[in-house]
Amino acid sequence: MKKKAEQSKLRIVSLGGVDEIGKNMYVFEYEDDIVVVDCGSIFPKEDMLGVDLVIPDVSYLVSKKQNVRGFLLTHGHEDHIGATPYILRQVPAPLYGTKLTLALVDLKLKEHRIAGIPLQVIRPRDTVKLGKFTAQFIHVSHSIAGACAIALTCPAGTVVCSGDFKVDYTPIDGEIIDLQTLAALGEKGVMALLCESTNVERPGHTMSELKVGATFEKQFEQAQGRVIVAMFASNIQRMQMIIDTGISFGRRICFVGRSMVNVTNVAMEIGELRIPEGWLVSQDDLDHIPDENVLVFTTGSQGEPMAGLTRMAYAEHRKLQIRTSDTIIISATPIPGNEKFISRVINQLYRCGAQVVYSAMADVHVSGHACQEELKLMHALVKPKYFIPVHGEYRMLWQHAELAESMGVDRRNIVLPEIGQVIEMTQDSLALGEQVPSGTVLVDGLGVGDVGNVVLRDRKHLSEDGLIIVVMAIDRDEAKLVSGPDIVSRGFIYVRENEDIIDATRELTRQILSSSDLRGECWPDLKNRIKDELHRFIFDKIKRNPMILPIILDV
Repeated sequence: MKKKAEQSKLRIVSLGGVDEIGKNMYVFEYEDDIVVVDCGSIFPKEDMLGVDLVIPDVSYLVSKKQNVRGFLLTHGHEDHIGATPYILRQVPAPLYGTKLTLALVDLKLKEHRIAGIPLQVIRPRDTVKLGKFTAQFIHVSHSIAGACAIALTCPAGTVVCSGDFKVDYTPIDGEIIDLQTLAALGEKGVMALLCESTNVERPGHTMSELKVGATFEKQFEQAQGRVIVAMFASNIQRMQMIIDTGISFGRRICFVGRSMVNVTNVAMEIGELRIPEGWLVSQDDLDHIPDENVLVFTTGSQGEPMAGLTRMAYAEHRKLQIRTSDTIIISATPIPGNEKFISRVINQLYRCGAQVVYSAMADVHVSGHACQEELKLMHALVKPKYFIPVHGEYRMLWQHAELAESMGVDRRNIVLPEIGQVIEMTQDSLALGEQVPSGTVLVDGLGVGDVGNVVLRDRKHLSEDGLIIVVMAIDRDEAKLVSGPDIVSRGFIYVRENEDIIDATRELTRQILSSSDLRGECWPDLKNRIKDELHRFIFDKIKRNPMILPIILDV
């Protein structure tokens, strides 16, 4: 009987998306069925040198992959779909989402040469059966088309995952958030709500996207030369609004940047982005079009080093150079941690003499996330018994818990989740279960998970202190030094200007070798002694601590 009672509990595990903004992945497990909501990535932190992407550790899912019935995707932003090509290799399962969301995922799967994954396009209010789960997709407003909340129902009860949302009563596409379905679910009874917390610190309501449209119209009226807009490639609805405005001012449209071109091509193929024939031009055509008739969309709204806007700012772009007549509009706000990168790019754009417009100056961007009053509306409609705040740093989760309590949720029924912590619930009970394997996996080039703390520590050491390589050839049989030691310095000191230190380092290495048993001593012990002695000598000499790499050739 006890086993049966345990099987009747719904288990929820956050493998990402809590105590962080990004990497969203939430696992729902009932008996032998598992459903996963979202499969996102996150930007690497500053100390993750050379890392391209960070994705969730899915060891727990891999161990139970035969039970995974599918991945439900709320929308097509990278923090919700960015990990799909990496995780689906390990846990192949069907994907469910709206048209644009799956088109963006399909592009990723093709780039990574992953085939055989079923993609099922879902329309809002559609339901799908996944083992003992039934999932209903509910239209919400966000900064990308096709965003949905998801209501998951199993014998234990109904859980609503809000996804990323805001309450926009005048959205660009005219499709208001489906408040009726959310209210109907609340009337039937919702066991738990997992709700995003990104803007919980902001009072009031999020500004409507129409405000951005009015700002762009004003900017087009004032612009004397080219207009270059940097924004997220996935924000198709805003892009459509800007394109329509640009065409009304007689401007041809050009897309710059690999992700911008790929995403917009997909959006045009499925009808989410519409550009009249003859108005779309390539980079090569721009030289033949007057500047006042040009509208360029590019990547780089976060100051990424290799993105289009950054390369233009530093005159490294092969086609486009910034001109003093250009108007640059950055239609985004910095993701936490990226502030200094975008600040550098903006400063450089000003040095180029361009007119720069960004969110601190004008309403060229609005958030796609709900502020306090919109979060309260979600709570009022859904009326959950249990509440789990997600998608936010810990202070945001904490404040969202307080907001939920003010809306009538019993504090004992609120759980601030930790990554990997199992939450077990029924209609009558809420408890914490075991901790499952979780954490982060680092993606570097084609390597997934092969960069760990040791490699990052070495990269940090190299970046801060440089490297000395000590090369020597030793004849073990004769117990003598045949050649060397040769000293190679990289990022430590300039050899030609510090020959005294190099000579002293070489002489100390010879002394260490002369006092060693070259016949009997094992090379690892000898290398360690060389490293330790040279570390002490160099630090005493110039108070630096380079990485020292002895190389012994046995001849």
